[in-house]
Amino acid sequence: MSTSTTVETQGLPDTQPSDPNWWRQAAVYQIYPRSFSDADGNGVGDLRGIISRVPYLQDLGIDAVWISPFYPSALADGGYDVDDYRDIDPRIGTLADFDQLVETLHAAGIRLIVDIVPNHTSDRHEWFREALRSPRGSAARDRYIFRDGGGENGEQPPSDWVSIFGGGAWSRITEPDGSPGQWYLHHFAPEQPDLNWDNREVREDFLYTLRFWSDRGVDGFRVDVAHGLAKDLPEDLHSQAELDALPKDGSHPTWDRDDVHEIYREWRQVFDEYDPPRIAVAEAWVESDRRPLYASAEGLGQAFNFDLLEADFDASQFREIVSFNLDLAKTSGSSTTWVLSNHDVVRHATRYGLTESDPEEEKAGTNWLLAGGPQAQLDAEGGLRRARAATLFELALPGSAYLYQGEELGLHEVAEIPEDQRQDPTFFRNPGVSVGRDGCRVPLPWSAQGPSFGFGDGAAHLPQPEWFRDFSVETEQTDPESTLNLYREALRLRAQLHSGESLTWLETGDPDVLAFTRPNGWTCVTTFGTGSFDLATLGAAGSVLLSSRPVEQNVLPGESTAWIR
Repeated sequence: MSTSTTVETQGLPDTQPSDPNWWRQAAVYQIYPRSFSDADGNGVGDLRGIISRVPYLQDLGIDAVWISPFYPSALADGGYDVDDYRDIDPRIGTLADFDQLVETLHAAGIRLIVDIVPNHTSDRHEWFREALRSPRGSAARDRYIFRDGGGENGEQPPSDWVSIFGGGAWSRITEPDGSPGQWYLHHFAPEQPDLNWDNREVREDFLYTLRFWSDRGVDGFRVDVAHGLAKDLPEDLHSQAELDALPKDGSHPTWDRDDVHEIYREWRQVFDEYDPPRIAVAEAWVESDRRPLYASAEGLGQAFNFDLLEADFDASQFREIVSFNLDLAKTSGSSTTWVLSNHDVVRHATRYGLTESDPEEEKAGTNWLLAGGPQAQLDAEGGLRRARAATLFELALPGSAYLYQGEELGLHEVAEIPEDQRQDPTFFRNPGVSVGRDGCRVPLPWSAQGPSFGFGDGAAHLPQPEWFRDFSVETEQTDPESTLNLYREALRLRAQLHSGESLTWLETGDPDVLAFTRPNGWTCVTTFGTGSFDLATLGAAGSVLLSSRPVEQNVLPGESTAWIR
């Protein structure tokens, strides 16, 4: 599925044989490449920028990086509209740059996970362009999902389905002879036509792509929309209302079908060709009891657990989520994953700082963003305080922790982006409903000065607010109490302390305080309320290894976390 020439991989860096279970307890740092570091000054982050920051990543103490899409793309959806799965966007770099990145990361002891986007291509992909040139019923169109329209002349879409990004989920093409033609399915933007995974050629080509990147030394894959590939679309399609009413139990026509795991069993065979086996983590927004299917050893091996990301800063919610997901992981034999922020949601420092929110909103911060991010509704200091506490809680848990670039600086969501500078298709397709995800994708501040705070030599592709200077790496690295140094110390201690895949809850006598011990004798205590907590209440004296706020006379302040031993 590539327009590029196949590149010989002999002699390219590969992962040395090592612990095949490294991923089970890994701390993984997500890089959104266009917003991480810009080496050539064109306003867009690039691979050479990432290479230049490998010492920073090594000092941070993470085990692996996950890089969001870097493929050629028109950026209709931030790179998730892929033109070519086996090449690099020239604005981001070259395959030679990629090889150097793999080599540099591995030399620093950091593994590399890359994003793979199998549900859809871009509308500029060679396959889709061929489909537009080809007639109805052709092999080229069978790689996608084309249908004749309804109405007298096919002018109505095949169904009333709505895309994830808003608007209709079907778009009509113009046939090669210039006449109005068939419709194609796109569950996301029109620039992202869904692939037909019943087509053997599609399956074989992705197996080739997995080997292409694995041969170049990639250690694993994050699978975008992993629950969307398999579809069962009869001649008479359900209405949107009927689709919404159907259970997501493995038989739904479009989401989380049981037969999607046939695809991943083939992928697993490819992963296991390598030493150590390549790993994968599924982005699968499915019912909780369905998640282990994606995390099974015969499939992708691990699946994202977004439950903490969707929770309030609340003791009872956190305890229930942790207990449930540790038990759930046992059913697949995998380890669970913990996520507080990523490239699709409002940053958790901001979510925890919103004093007015609508409980009916699916994602905290939506109303705040729609209102232009009024400072009166954001307790920025309190939000960061709670975020630091939540992060130490997360990093103490058994399982993998996925961190999003900039959270180690305590960055808040950027709300003040002018409409004419926004990029996310959810903003353009849902006016008045969503302002999109640009606010968590603003390029990082590396220094307190410069046109883009050290991101590059010129302006960044998304505007950075002036308050970014106070959160820059340069500003924080010399401050022993900074969020950056808290993350560095937490990750250093985590690497030393982590043992086993279980925890034991301790009774604290306070519903707003959670405490648990890990197998090798260290304890995590978090106060979710504003009241303080006497650590002596736990019945054992110990030294404070790390805390998100200062601990004085053995008393942990409110909205904070301490690790004690």
